[in-house]
Amino acid sequence: MKLSWSNALVLSLAVASSTVKAQVVEADLCIFGGTSGGIAAAVQAARMGKTAVIVNPTKYLGGLTTGGLGATDIGNKAAIGGISRDFYHRLAQHYAQDASWTLETAPDYFAKRRGGQAGASALTGADATMWTFEPRVAEKVYFQMLAESKTPVYLEQRLKSVTKAGPRITEITMENGRVFRAKMFMDATYEGDLLAKAGCSFHVGREANATYGETLNGVRASTPHHQFTVPVDPYVKPGDAASGLLPFIQPGDGGKPGDGDKATQAYNYRLCFTTDPKNRLPAQKPQGMPQPKWDALLKAANGSLPVTPPANYDAKQFELLGRYLVALVAANKNPRLAQFWNPIWMPNHKTDINNNGGFSTDFIGRNYDYPNADYATRERIAKEHEAYIRGFCTFLATDPRVPEDMRREMQGWGPSRDEFLDTDGWSREMYVREARRLVGEYVMSEKNCRAVETITDSVGLGAYNMDSHNCQRIVKNGKVENEGDVQVPPMKPYPVSYRSIIPKAAECDNLFVPVCLSSSHIAYGSIRMEPVFMVLGQSAATAAAIAIDDKVPVQKVNYDKLRARLVADKQVLDWTGGGTASGGGKFIDPKSLAGIVLDDADAKQAGHWSESFSSTWRVGRGYHHDSNAGKGESTAVFTPDIPAAGDYEIILFNAPNANRASNVPVTVSISGQPAKTVKVDQKSKGEISLGKFKLPAGKTTTVTVSNKDTDGYVILDGVQFKPVK
Repeated sequence: MKLSWSNALVLSLAVASSTVKAQVVEADLCIFGGTSGGIAAAVQAARMGKTAVIVNPTKYLGGLTTGGLGATDIGNKAAIGGISRDFYHRLAQHYAQDASWTLETAPDYFAKRRGGQAGASALTGADATMWTFEPRVAEKVYFQMLAESKTPVYLEQRLKSVTKAGPRITEITMENGRVFRAKMFMDATYEGDLLAKAGCSFHVGREANATYGETLNGVRASTPHHQFTVPVDPYVKPGDAASGLLPFIQPGDGGKPGDGDKATQAYNYRLCFTTDPKNRLPAQKPQGMPQPKWDALLKAANGSLPVTPPANYDAKQFELLGRYLVALVAANKNPRLAQFWNPIWMPNHKTDINNNGGFSTDFIGRNYDYPNADYATRERIAKEHEAYIRGFCTFLATDPRVPEDMRREMQGWGPSRDEFLDTDGWSREMYVREARRLVGEYVMSEKNCRAVETITDSVGLGAYNMDSHNCQRIVKNGKVENEGDVQVPPMKPYPVSYRSIIPKAAECDNLFVPVCLSSSHIAYGSIRMEPVFMVLGQSAATAAAIAIDDKVPVQKVNYDKLRARLVADKQVLDWTGGGTASGGGKFIDPKSLAGIVLDDADAKQAGHWSESFSSTWRVGRGYHHDSNAGKGESTAVFTPDIPAAGDYEIILFNAPNANRASNVPVTVSISGQPAKTVKVDQKSKGEISLGKFKLPAGKTTTVTVSNKDTDGYVILDGVQFKPVK
């Protein structure tokens, strides 16, 4: 069946339904998976003069990039080149047009996002890029790119079998009988289905630290972040282990620190929601829910539920969340909605909402069967994740244990009316953060991210944190604990090996795997970003074209020839910028500033602070934040060594963003003088003067930053003690 899609131009792509007569399709390169990496590969194949076809298991293209993940995760954006960067350039061209801003103006948006990923985006010029975007706009850009490349796309094609002649794939067959034959194949899915059916080695779960000589893999000894910040009883009957565990808590002790397991980091959906009444999709009574139950929920939500709840919604399933909120209130922690999810603003009053805190949108421990499951089981798991998040939102909007201001705020949210039209505003793509990972010719590991081990066959750069979401929710010492979260930055952008995107020669010699590449769990947490998948997809397609022309297996591709073409196509293969892995935007070297400058790492920290590199405005290597949680528990004390007594201006450095606190208490204490506390707004300014002071020589002055009673993220970026002439 052929369809035409219209999005500013008409695409005439071969789009096939799930029920067709047996048909054979041939191409130079068969790409299984219409993710961002698969699309980039198709575009590059066309540029290399090769025929390519995209074969996608679902009826939607673009993966997470068109599925709600509009807040691009990458770290240092200078690490991204080629087709991937062209995609973000095309987004900038779209948003440079006034007509693209239908629900707010561009200046208003950038003011709201100041200091965030979009804050550094220049929308005009040859190098313009835009890194925050609406899902429908990303889809439009991908459709344009595929139309230009004239790539046939076959949708709803579920893989049934793989036929090989020795180590070479000759054809793949779909459940509907369609057959695809090619000289080269590529697995660009998030799940790694083609590599598995082709008989390639793979791993699911976390390796032991000892496997690759790592320190951040396996079961974690402690998980300080995205954690319950007050003790919560885990048992159905409080204090009685025999009564059983509450829903969403797993049995067992979690395993021995450093050991491997089959746990997969949690999945969720990235939510494109809005608070704009003009574009907010109202909740509907779900089919099968009794009318009295619907009426009661609607009344509890003051007539404004944020989402259509699951038909079988039961507040008892969220008893753990209720107890957590009660415990926070009892401990005077003043819980707020921002502690339970992380809305990142996209253009036109929309968001990309992600997990945040100890209990949020991540459905911890409920995805272990997903990587190796059949299609029906995966659909069930995805529906369970959707129902969980819908129930989570419903609970926060209706349950009396939720503080009233939190309930009211949640009642103002809802799906964007103009996104995901055929799924009632709900994202079409569950966030499969990790599934199968190839064990190929070379395995990327923590050593690569830390620049301890380097490679000489780069096909792109990774730059994001070594990042893992929680993998388990268990009981420790009679209280609930999450386990598995890791957030550690790499030393700098690092090269990804060509050998990590190809299988072992004996297993398959004409397959590329740019998404489920050969990597340990913790290194994959850094590599697994949508821009990098596009980079690796382009590099894989380039190598495929060379392999076809030279009539060699993928393991014998001449790297010098591959590298020359990648460089010519503006891929970034080596990092020459120094500094750190994250960023773009304004960075200030503390040594370039007058007086005494203490970076965030110089402070004596107490409580819970997380290191980050996301902001485009910061002093030094990075900054710390309080995760907008544990209010009143975290402090940081800066103690300068003043060389000579005199007049000094004290300046607090800050990585500004709209989600920062507006009332951060900062106390200046000077020996022999009354302490002075200043409330500072960290939303908009990178430098905040605390005033001018007469300071004695030596270590007799302190500047203390606290998160007590604050209304957003509290930032530690540094303090300057500047002599006043």
